[in-house]
Amino acid sequence: MATHEFAAQESHAHEAPQGFIRKWVFSLDHKVIGLQYYFLALAAVFVGMFLSLLMRIHLIWPAATLPLLGDIKPETYLTLVTMHGTIMVFFVLTTAPQGGFGNYFLPIQIGAPDMAFPVLNMLSFWTTFLGFVVMIAAFFVAGGAPLHGWTGYAPLSAIQSAGPGEGLGADLWIISIAIFCIGALMGALNFITTTLDMRAKGMTMMRMPLTCWAWFVTAILGLLAFGVLLSAGILLLMDRNLGTSFFVPLVTINGQLTGHKGGSPLLWQHLFWFFGHPEVYIAILPAMGMCSQLLSVFSRKPIFGYKAMVYAILGIGFLGFMVWGHHMFMSGMSPYTAFAFSIMTMAIGVPSAIKTFNWLGTLMHGRIRFSSPMLFAIGFVSLFVTGGISGPFLAQPVLDIQLHDTYFVPAHFHLIMGVASIFGIFAATYYWFPKMFGRMMNESMARWHFWFSFIGTYAIFMPMHYLGMAGMPRRYSQLTEVAYLHELIPLQKFITYAAFITIAGQLIFLINLFWSMFKGPKASDNPWEATTLEWTTATPPPHDNFGGKTPVVYNGPYEYSVPGAPRDFVMQNDPEIKPAH
Repeated sequence: MATHEFAAQESHAHEAPQGFIRKWVFSLDHKVIGLQYYFLALAAVFVGMFLSLLMRIHLIWPAATLPLLGDIKPETYLTLVTMHGTIMVFFVLTTAPQGGFGNYFLPIQIGAPDMAFPVLNMLSFWTTFLGFVVMIAAFFVAGGAPLHGWTGYAPLSAIQSAGPGEGLGADLWIISIAIFCIGALMGALNFITTTLDMRAKGMTMMRMPLTCWAWFVTAILGLLAFGVLLSAGILLLMDRNLGTSFFVPLVTINGQLTGHKGGSPLLWQHLFWFFGHPEVYIAILPAMGMCSQLLSVFSRKPIFGYKAMVYAILGIGFLGFMVWGHHMFMSGMSPYTAFAFSIMTMAIGVPSAIKTFNWLGTLMHGRIRFSSPMLFAIGFVSLFVTGGISGPFLAQPVLDIQLHDTYFVPAHFHLIMGVASIFGIFAATYYWFPKMFGRMMNESMARWHFWFSFIGTYAIFMPMHYLGMAGMPRRYSQLTEVAYLHELIPLQKFITYAAFITIAGQLIFLINLFWSMFKGPKASDNPWEATTLEWTTATPPPHDNFGGKTPVVYNGPYEYSVPGAPRDFVMQNDPEIKPAH
């Protein structure tokens, strides 16, 4: 139960800011900070998409000379791969669902006036922003950005003379990720404390919306995972600049001994993937919570199996720390160790399947409203299932060793972690935009955007599975010189054309977003007839969220089609309906 809630909420109250700088730049208001995170992620996603576009162009026209950019060399292609992956994973998939929507709506959904530590919240955003600036700066230093991949495998990433971009650019890459980790750790502490300490009267843990559960468990994962990556990054910087040998064995480069000995490149892999696999769930859990919320709202039904959904989120979070070795089957690990990681990887499919069947159970016999947030929520389920089906294949060491360095793996993780999470972000944008900006987005543009994105995603990533099974290696910048791959080049061209169209479709979203902010029709306080606390307050919410009246919660978050209720939904702060005898 929420203890000492009034004392906690009183102690965290602060006056509304007056000046522009304090209100919109160095703001302590969680809503403004949430918007800052959101627009940072929006800028980052278009940078990441542009990099992927250059990669796709180079793969099918390797000799093309591009305006302003010139020709793309093989090492430039690897730089694009590295920076696309890093920007998308850290500054989009981690930033928008948790930092953006989590910051904005977690306090409102639990009935709190703000986050527990407003100053720490502001610092966490500006730290993340600084990390993004440092990451982008890597493009503009001597030697350019690094080419060691978003995973930064040593010894390639640990030796400055290992290749183009492995000088100052690689140092900036590592520093950027370390800065990002510090911001993420501050944010995680804030989310955990807010969830445990700031809930309104009556808002027990089992009355929290599943979005809040997802943000809470994601924060716990971040607290445990980002500290490991931060430590690994510091050790890697020391190897590169101070002559230590944490990750560098006795190696020669161009016939010259490097002066390192005794280090283990596998140590980097273990530290990175101990962060890296929970990171997959840091990206996907908020989208899972969002999807659960929307399927219930737009089916006009309570979520199927609320407690099972909560325990599935907890189970995914717990098991997520036990499967990192499945990224390392290629490293020559003991078959017994590989078998253990394989079993745990199969096991994590169980809570994921529970969530999937409960989503389908929620939809079954519902009075479904196919609004744009619902379309993206259903699209999320589709992508999550499709991407997840290839997971058990890659969980088998005997299959993974054949598929690991092929297009099959990027196809798998883009569907389940990348685009599925992006669909969650789109669903949340269309759903919460009226509350954030007081206006509705254009519904027909949103539907066009959905179909471009949904069909385009499958057109890009389904053929990649076939390329992988046919043996097309990933990370190769040019495939035209390899005889056995000639027959696959038309498929690569199809993927590139699909990517052009899909990226063009995102411009519909961008136009809709900014046009609707200023010109969209005015929204009511509860346009979707939803039940959670953010829909009980004004639109947009006032500074302290509830206009000085702390809500008292009497009902669960998904009370739809309740017998005896005057309408087909019961708000969380409505007086409890007594069943008629």
